[in-house]
Amino acid sequence: MGDKEGIILQGCGGDPGEWVKGINDLLTQSGILLDGTAFTHVSVFQNEDLTYMLFPFEDVELDVGKLVMWRQQTYDIFGGIWLSDYIDNRLGEKPMQKISEKPDCPLIGQDGNIFNLISIASRTLEAHGLPDQAKEMADRVFSCDSYYKALCMIGEYVNITSVDQEAEQPHPGRQKIKNSKAPETNAPQKTSKKPKR
Repeated sequence: MGDKEGIILQGCGGDPGEWVKGINDLLTQSGILLDGTAFTHVSVFQNEDLTYMLFPFEDVELDVGKLVMWRQQTYDIFGGIWLSDYIDNRLGEKPMQKISEKPDCPLIGQDGNIFNLISIASRTLEAHGLPDQAKEMADRVFSCDSYYKALCMIGEYVNITSVDQEAEQPHPGRQKIKNSKAPETNAPQKTSKKPKR
């Protein structure tokens, strides 16, 4: 199981067939499932009085960037978690160092080359005072054997956001400058000269 990746949805009570059809339809309409592929080998299991469904990434074509955003946007509804995170964090295999707060990192809309994405994520971590995590992330990503796993690994260290979202949010430094008044100076006042008569 350690060499596979997928997404796990929590609280999937009821008919599993309806869940599979509904999730396939939803992901197809969202442009996440590509080329007419659909999840067919879905597993259902129970843990801590909840019903979980595992949607493995084998045999499906995905837009992983859109899936990452969809998982974040629907977390309150489906509680989506990556299979690798579930194994590490819930089943106790390979415990990793917890990162208290993940900084936002605009990767969606960037050049999808994995080296470019690692570079952007590393700079983001370093800018937030997390240089050790930046190195750890790069080392772990380079050990991944697939693009999907590499993206999921980056997502363990940063909140993957869209370039469009970043452009909409004002930069905190610019906001401070915009809201602050220029200091008043005691410059000499110009006096108007009246023509002599």
